[in-house]
Amino acid sequence: MYRKALYDLIDWKDRPSRKPLIIRGARQVGKTWLVQKFAGQFDNLVEINFDKNPEKAQLFASRDISRCLQLLQIDCDTEIIPGKTLLFLDEIQGAPELLPLLRYFYEERADLHIIAAGSLLEFLLADHDFSMPVGRVEYLYLGPMDMEEFLLALGQERMTKYLNDYSLDDTIPESIHLSLLNFIKLFWIVGGMPAAVAWYGNSGKLSEAIREHTLILQTYEDDFSKYRKRIYPERLRKVFRRIPALIGNKLKYVRLDPEERSRELADSLHLLEMARVIYRVRHSAGNGVPLGAEAKERDFKPLFLDTGLVSNSLGLSLPGLEVVEDLLMVNSGALAEQFVGQHLLYDGPSYVKPQLFYWNREQKSASAEVDYLIAHEDKVVPVEVKAGKTGTLKSLQVFVAEKKSPVALRFNAMPPSCSWQETRVAGKDKIPFLLVSLPLYLVGQARRLVADGLQRGSG
Repeated sequence: MYRKALYDLIDWKDRPSRKPLIIRGARQVGKTWLVQKFAGQFDNLVEINFDKNPEKAQLFASRDISRCLQLLQIDCDTEIIPGKTLLFLDEIQGAPELLPLLRYFYEERADLHIIAAGSLLEFLLADHDFSMPVGRVEYLYLGPMDMEEFLLALGQERMTKYLNDYSLDDTIPESIHLSLLNFIKLFWIVGGMPAAVAWYGNSGKLSEAIREHTLILQTYEDDFSKYRKRIYPERLRKVFRRIPALIGNKLKYVRLDPEERSRELADSLHLLEMARVIYRVRHSAGNGVPLGAEAKERDFKPLFLDTGLVSNSLGLSLPGLEVVEDLLMVNSGALAEQFVGQHLLYDGPSYVKPQLFYWNREQKSASAEVDYLIAHEDKVVPVEVKAGKTGTLKSLQVFVAEKKSPVALRFNAMPPSCSWQETRVAGKDKIPFLLVSLPLYLVGQARRLVADGLQRGSG
């Protein structure tokens, strides 16, 4: 298994300005595996899982860091040596009183490498009664495996290198193009949850991946009962099960459950978002960066954690996808939007909290919607996913005409292209813009290729 975040951890290890690191991500996205793999950079790993061993929190009862380390060395029967030992506090939500302690590690023992992680950390952070060590810790956000990591897990090293090296000047042979589209279909079923990918990679059986999806979904639902004092578990389960069918649509609470009050449904959504199981793709006016400056908190589309979990929830299968001519028509294009969205969420620096935006204009007889907005330097780039193999890109052109955007990005099932276009919007001046059109399997290279296209266009 390969994860790009491993290089972020190596960079963290070697930085003199390093602070204690907290890894944030949903349950079973591979946080523990990642740290254990990274531990190979050290002579020694001291790992404590507070979910399995909550009593070990007593080792840190003192605010005296030297005393804590002394007790830890006795308990683990090992020496903690700066630069040679990695201290890993896993499932730290089982010992929430330790989070403030990280500031003292930073202030008194900055020479130590210490990482904390927890699957339900977001719940804890939202309901804590202690002071977080702001400015004295740093974060790494981890999501599911992406397309390149998925291909590498299946032994497709040459194909992965081909994608990483692809240039807009290159012509992709039809056989390679079709092969990659088939891998897209496979990714949509298997998804990027590491355990599901591993089961499929080892067995070659989709049933093994689907079984793992079922277990993951059930584990999430079991977690909800742990917070019975704060929530109504059945309502949370109901919302959790409903979200996959609403991907790609502006969320209206009545579609979640017409019998429940909006306030209670909003609370459930908020909790799922904190658990990083769903994401809000918030509306932005798109007038400039940062996109969040003009975001509307109540106007959003839901995105689920992973396409494999979505497929499982919707009962989709690979044989069913094989007979579909246009991938973007699967479940009315929602699966393609989920696939692109989860990649765009996590294609930025790992220390930046993932967020994503979209744009719409709701006017009678003049409505328009752009699936996603991303930022490239100081430019806002509209992203269209549901354009199909052909189409007028009406909404994309409306956005470009109104915002004077110099570049737009389209994903479809066709080979890549890059060309200058002119908007054709009634009542608007014609605006030249660069249209970068990419097949879905190049989503992981999208930002690089947009930058490449703009550089060529200005040359």
